[in-house]
Amino acid sequence: MMPESQSAHRRSKLTDRILRIVAWLERVPHTVLALPLRLAVATVFWNSAMTKLADWNAALELFREDYRLPLLAPEVAAYLAVSIELTAPVLLVLGLATRPVAMLLLGMTTVIEVFVYPQAWPTHIQWAAMLLVLLCRGAGNWSLDYLLYRRFNSRPASRV
Repeated sequence: MMPESQSAHRRSKLTDRILRIVAWLERVPHTVLALPLRLAVATVFWNSAMTKLADWNAALELFREDYRLPLLAPEVAAYLAVSIELTAPVLLVLGLATRPVAMLLLGMTTVIEVFVYPQAWPTHIQWAAMLLVLLCRGAGNWSLDYLLYRRFNSRPASRV
């Protein structure tokens, strides 16, 4: 082989290898991707609830002095936030009502971004990206959503 053809052959083998790897990655089922997304988002909000509950008076003070959400009394906002932060992670881990929970947490993330910590947008956009995948594609087959869909729907459940 000529040096040019050897180089072209090596490039061709490398291209083939890359294309095989990409094809393999594209075959990874959504279910495998959704599970760590559900767990990651659940952890973020669960940890926030635990922080608030560890010192409820400090949490109330934050809502009174720092957060100052419009339209909601600080106490109402604090109770609402911790209630969502306690229930949503459990539902996400179980994969139950995943899409409505993702929508709710997207709303909460938006409120946090706009009214509380606008400078933390790099973190919030990561949360939003994970939540958007769950909203658009669902919890995957390893979820109660999938089991309920299969149980109560006569059509095959390809994506729940």
